[in-house]
Amino acid sequence: MNKLLYGVAYYDEYMPHERLDEDIRMMKEADINAVRIAESTWSTHEPQNGVFDFSSVDRVLDAMYQAGIHVIVGTPTYAVPAWMVKEHPDVLAVTANGPGKYGARQIMDITNPAYLFYSERIIRKLISRVSSHPAVIGYQTDNETKHYDTAGPNVQLQFVKYMRDTYESLDRINAMFGLDYWSNRINSWEDFPSVIGTINGSLGAEFAKFQRMLVNDFLAWQVSIVNEYKRPGQFVTQNFDFEWRGYSFGVQPSVDHFAASEPFDIAGVDIYHPSQDDLTGIEIAFGGDMTRSLKGGSYLVLETQAQAFPHWTPYPGQLRLQAFSHLASGANMVAYWHWHSIHNSFETYWKGLLSHDFKPNPVYNEAKTIGADFRRLSHELVNLSKKNQVAIMVSNEALTAMQWFKLPDGKTYNDVVRSLYDELYKLNVECDFIQPSSPRLSEYKLIIVPALYAVSDESLEKLNEFVRDGGHVVYSFKSGFADEVVKVRDSQQPGIIHEACGISYSMFVTPNQVGLKGKLIETADEGSEVEAWMELLTPTSAEVLAYYDHKQWGEYAAITRNRHGNGTATYIGCMPSAAIVRKVLAGAVKEAGLWGSDQELVFHVIARSGTNAAGKRIHYYFNYSNEPAAFVYPHPDGQELLSGHKVAGGQKLELAPWGLFIIKQ
Repeated sequence: MNKLLYGVAYYDEYMPHERLDEDIRMMKEADINAVRIAESTWSTHEPQNGVFDFSSVDRVLDAMYQAGIHVIVGTPTYAVPAWMVKEHPDVLAVTANGPGKYGARQIMDITNPAYLFYSERIIRKLISRVSSHPAVIGYQTDNETKHYDTAGPNVQLQFVKYMRDTYESLDRINAMFGLDYWSNRINSWEDFPSVIGTINGSLGAEFAKFQRMLVNDFLAWQVSIVNEYKRPGQFVTQNFDFEWRGYSFGVQPSVDHFAASEPFDIAGVDIYHPSQDDLTGIEIAFGGDMTRSLKGGSYLVLETQAQAFPHWTPYPGQLRLQAFSHLASGANMVAYWHWHSIHNSFETYWKGLLSHDFKPNPVYNEAKTIGADFRRLSHELVNLSKKNQVAIMVSNEALTAMQWFKLPDGKTYNDVVRSLYDELYKLNVECDFIQPSSPRLSEYKLIIVPALYAVSDESLEKLNEFVRDGGHVVYSFKSGFADEVVKVRDSQQPGIIHEACGISYSMFVTPNQVGLKGKLIETADEGSEVEAWMELLTPTSAEVLAYYDHKQWGEYAAITRNRHGNGTATYIGCMPSAAIVRKVLAGAVKEAGLWGSDQELVFHVIARSGTNAAGKRIHYYFNYSNEPAAFVYPHPDGQELLSGHKVAGGQKLELAPWGLFIIKQ
C-alpha cells in the first residue's frame, strides 16, 4: 500500500432518499478516499432465490470511481435473507440455547450445505461482476466472522470425525480427557454424545477449539473463491473483532485470529473503545498491536467509531487523537462505521460521521482536518514498521479453559491479559502478540505470559530454554497448570516452569482481606488487597519481591523473581493492584535492558514509534487527558509533521488536552 486510506462504510441501500452525489461531495471535502460496501445487504442483492439485483453496487462503484474514491467490496454472507430461512430452516444455527430464530445477523450454521451453496453463488455473482471495475481495490470476506456457537447435529457429526482423526482411539480419548468421571466414558463411536451438555472441561474445550477451526475453514474457503476473480494489486482482508464488553476488550474467544488470518493478504479489524473522559487509547493500542502481529506488518482499521453512542460522542480533538493513534500502532487505514446515521432498525442510535440530518457537524468538521493531514502526510506515515523486543503470549486454549474454571469473582482470562497489557502500555513499552507455538521467541528480550493455564509441555520447555538463553519472562498466576487438553499436571505446581521460576506451590486460596508486604511495597496504597486468586508460593531458589500480608498466609510468597541461566523469570502468584503490576513490569523491563527515555514519561502522555518507508524514525506523542501535559522531547532533533516546526532534542514541549505531536527524527 502506497498511501493512507481514510474511509467510511457506505450503504446507499439504507438511505431514506437519493443523495449519492451529495454524499460524495461531502466525502471529498473531508478527503475520504475509500468506502466499504455490500457486506450487509444480501437480501437487496438477491431479493428472491436466484434473482439478482446489483444495481445499487453498480451505481456506487461508478460514482466513486468518477470521484477518485477507492472501494472495498464485502461478501454479504454474515446476514442471511428471509427467503433462505423459509426454504431451508436448518441454515439457522442450533446452539446450546436451542434452535435459532430469524432476525439478527450472524445466526447461521457456517457448515450448513444449503447456506454454503447460496453463499458461494452470491460471492461468485458479486465478485465476478465487480472485480474488473477500476474503483475496486480489495475485498472483505464476510464480517466479524465467528462460529456463532453452532452446535447442531451437523456440527456434532463433524466433531466426532475430527476426534477420530485426531486421537484415533476412544481408549486414548477416555484416558486423556478423564471421561470415566461421572460415567462419561464413551465405548463406541456411535455412542459419542452431543457436547452441548458436557460437564467435562477438557471435552468442552476441545469442542470450542474445533468450532474455531470451523471459522478458519469457512474464511479460507471464501478467500479461495474471491482469489479466483481478484485482479493483480487487489487485496483480500477480513474484519476481525475482539471480545465485546460494550467495546473491544480482549482476545476473541470464538476465533483464533492467528490461524484465521493466514489466507488473507492483509489483516483487518474493527476497534471500538470508551470515549470522552474514559478515553485512554488502550483499546486502540491493544487492537492495533494484536492485528499488526497477525501478519507481521501494517493492517486496516475497517471500522471504528465516529459518534456512535451518546456516551461515545467525542470531545473536540478526540477524533483526531483517535485517528492518529491507529496510525501510531501501524494502521494504514482508518474507516468509520459508518458514513451516515441509520433511520430505522437495530442500530438507529449508533450514529455515523453524519447525524440523522446529513448536515455538517463538529465531528464531521474535525474529520475534514484529519483527512487533509492524512493526504498531506501520507508518504511520511504510511507503512510504519516496528521491531518490538517485548511480546505478550496469548492463547485461545487457555482462554477457553478458564471459561470452564472461572476465577471466584467472575474475572476471566482477558481480565488477566488486560491487567498486564494496560500497565505495559502506560509504561510506554510497545509489544507484539505471539502464541505458545510461536517459533519467534528468540526475537524478543521480554515475554509476558498471562494465565497460560492450558498448554503443551513442549511450549513450556521452550519458555524455560528462552530464559536459560538470556531471555526474561513475566508469568501470571495459573500458568503451566494444565496440559493442552486441560488435564491438570500431577507434578507440584507450577509444573514444568518451576525450573525457571524457582518456586513451588500446592495450595491456592480465594483472597479475603489479603494485602502485600515486602521490598516491592513502598506505600500502603500500593499494597492494597489482592483480588480473585492467590497461590501460596514457596521459593526454591527465587528471590521474594512480595509476601502476602495476612496473619495466616503471611509466610508465603506472592511475587518472585528467579535468575535461571542467563535470564530471569518473574512470577506473579495473585492479582495485585495496577500500581504493583506496573512496578513489577517496570522492573522486568529494566532487567531486560529495555528501559529508555520514553519509559520516564508519565501516563496520560503516551509515546509510540516506528520506522517509515524512507527509514526515518517517527515518534508519536499523545495526551489522553483533559489537562495540558508537558514533557521533554528525549530524542535527536526532528520536525513536528503536523505543524512543520523544528523540534530540538531536550526541548520542553506542551501537549494540549487531547493533543498530539508527530515528530520525524
